[in-house]
Amino acid sequence: MTEIQFRSDFGVELVDSMGGDHSIVRAARVSSGSEAGDEKRDKGLINFLARDRHGSPFEATVFQFKIDVPLFVAREWFRHRIGSFNEVSGRYKILEPVFYMPAEERPMKQIGKPGAYTFEPGTITQARHSRVMHRQVAEMAWMAYEDQLALGVAREVARNVLPVSIFTSFYWTVNGRSLLNFLSLRHVTDDTTVPTFPLWEIDQAAGRVEELAKQVAPEAFAAFNKHGRVTP
Repeated sequence: MTEIQFRSDFGVELVDSMGGDHSIVRAARVSSGSEAGDEKRDKGLINFLARDRHGSPFEATVFQFKIDVPLFVAREWFRHRIGSFNEVSGRYKILEPVFYMPAEERPMKQIGKPGAYTFEPGTITQARHSRVMHRQVAEMAWMAYEDQLALGVAREVARNVLPVSIFTSFYWTVNGRSLLNFLSLRHVTDDTTVPTFPLWEIDQAAGRVEELAKQVAPEAFAAFNKHGRVTP
């Protein structure tokens, strides 16, 4: 059996982008025919757009990310039908033997009702047992996958035995406004004012997305946070 890998982190890479704060300002000013302003006026305009939720100018920036996450995280990500996705296909290639292993800091106890959960660390026993089960299931599933491939079973059939903890990769192309919408729902910070309850793993990955994206449009993200992380 091929040696399999376990990881608790997520791959997030900004592979391409178009525009930035200047693109947002340019898109906003065309509506009134006003001329370009200085840095202070541009910053004020972006703040105004975020505060009063004039959102369309934020669509003038575009980002493309390469994302590596477990299948169960990708399925949550794909619910955001506000971007374009191109994912690796288990029909066309043999998948990589990389599986998710919960990090030590991952909360283990789920408290509350659907849609309004809180999470607590849990016990050492719970954490250890979960990690052992993740490992055992991944190893058994990967062996079954490879055995089928060795017998000539089609890849699209053999992959059915693999758990949602296996990693997948996809490119995500998304405009700035849609990205802010995603972050408002999937990444909680001290500035969050509208309650949201994201999956712990997608929250971690979304935080990395934000770190990279704000380097492209820092004023847009500053205004987003200043006004409660509400999508403009």
